Amino acid sequence: MSDLRLEELSAKTIVAANGLTLRPGQEQYVTPVSYSAADAYLNPTTTWARVVLRGDDVVGFIRGNFDAEHDRPEFRACIWRVNVDATRQGQGVGRFAVHELAAEAKSRGFDAITVIWETGDDGPGAFFQRLGFQEVGETEYGEKIGSLAI
Repeated sequence: MSDLRLEELSAKTIVAANGLTLRPGQEQYVTPVSYSAADAYLNPTTTWARVVLRGDDVVGFIRGNFDAEHDRPEFRACIWRVNVDATRQGQGVGRFAVHELAAEAKSRGFDAITVIWETGDDGPGAFFQRLGFQEVGETEYGEKIGSLAI
């Protein structure tokens, strides 16, 4: 993973981030990166949007939210989105991105990060559980809420 690095989402990287491919069946669990890009510019103090690069290639994307005052605890320090190109899944890209977001959260004074996921065979639940996230609840829509102490 030492060849991976983060870079802030920018005009230079958004096209490549939007072009990240998914494995069949993952489409229903992931929204386009462009949704996060718009939010990053509308809410720059709370939105943390980064691409993961290997060399000069964009191989992943992560978007977090940091808002210590949010009414709902699961939105105070959370992962909104993680996308890893289908050809790079299983190579530590997602793990790297989540660890970097966790380090950012810790530097901002948080002691845990959360994530919300839909259940399903091709969904991200198993990935988050392998990273140590524990299920701590459900949303009103039946999605799982996971938490990871940092």
